[in-house]
Amino acid sequence: MLKLNCFYLKVLVLKMEFEDHYRQPQRPKFDCLLFDLDDTLYPYSSGIAAACTKNIQDYMVEKLDIEESKILELSNLLYKNYGTTMAGLRAVGYQFDYDHYHSFVHGRLPYEKIKPDPVLRSILLSLPIRKLIFTNGDKVHAIKALKRLGLEDCFEGIICFETLNQPFSPTENSKETQNIFDIVGHFARPETGVELPKTPVLCKPSIEAMEYALKIANINPQRTIFFEDSTRNILAGKQTGLHTVLVGKSHRSQGADYALESLHNIREALPELWAEAEQRRAVQYHSGKVALETSVSA
Repeated sequence: MLKLNCFYLKVLVLKMEFEDHYRQPQRPKFDCLLFDLDDTLYPYSSGIAAACTKNIQDYMVEKLDIEESKILELSNLLYKNYGTTMAGLRAVGYQFDYDHYHSFVHGRLPYEKIKPDPVLRSILLSLPIRKLIFTNGDKVHAIKALKRLGLEDCFEGIICFETLNQPFSPTENSKETQNIFDIVGHFARPETGVELPKTPVLCKPSIEAMEYALKIANINPQRTIFFEDSTRNILAGKQTGLHTVLVGKSHRSQGADYALESLHNIREALPELWAEAEQRRAVQYHSGKVALETSVSA
C-alpha cells in the first residue's frame, strides 16, 4: 500500500507540473515593429514625395551642373538601379556633401502638408512592443515629419541615413577630377563586360543595408513585422527574413505577407498583435521581469 501511495503521489506531481507548464503564457511571436517613414506613416497624397523629386532634380541642375534635358531619364535610371537617386549619383561618380544634399532636398519640403494623425498615434501607443523607424532619409527630415504627425514619442529610435553611412564632404580637387560614368549611354548601347559601378551609399532596398540595419538595432527578423510602401523594399525585407506588410495598397506584391491601404487598418489585419500584447503582459507578470529595450540613434 505504501508503494502504491508513493506511486500515486509521483503521478500527481508530474500531472501538476505538466498542467502548470501549459498554463504558462507562451512566448509572443513578434517582439518588434519596423516602420518606413515617407508614404508609409503618412499618405503619398500629401504631395511630399512629388516635392522631394522636384528638389532632387533642381539639385542635379543647380549643384551638379547636369543638363536639364537629361534629368528625367537620368534620375529614373539612378533610382531604378540604386534604390535612391542620391545613391545612384554617388555610384556614377558625382562628388557632393551629404549634409548639403539633404539640406537642399528636404529643407525645402512643404512639411505643413503632413497633418497630425491622432488615430495612428493611439494605435501605436496601444501596442507595448518595440517600434522603430527605418528610413533612407536623414535624421533631421525624419524628426520633422514625426513631429508633424504627432508621433515623435511613439518610437524607440530611428534608423536613418546617418545610421548606415559615414559623413562625406569632397575636396575641391576631387570635384574637379571626378569621372562620371555614362549610365544613360550604358543602357542605350550595352557593352559586353561593362558592369554598373557600385555605390558607396547604404540604403534600402540593398540587402546589405537591410542586414546592417537589423544588426545595429539588435532586431531578430523572424520576430519582426516590417511596414513599407515600396514593393522592392518589401521584397528585400522578405529576403532578410522579415514579416512584411505592404502599405498603401489593397493587394499584396511579391514578398508581402499582408497589404494595408492605411496603417489605420492594422488592428483589423493583424489582430494577433493585440492578443500578443495581452500575452506579453502575462509573460512579464509570470516572470516578474520587464523586457529591456535597445536604443538606436544615428
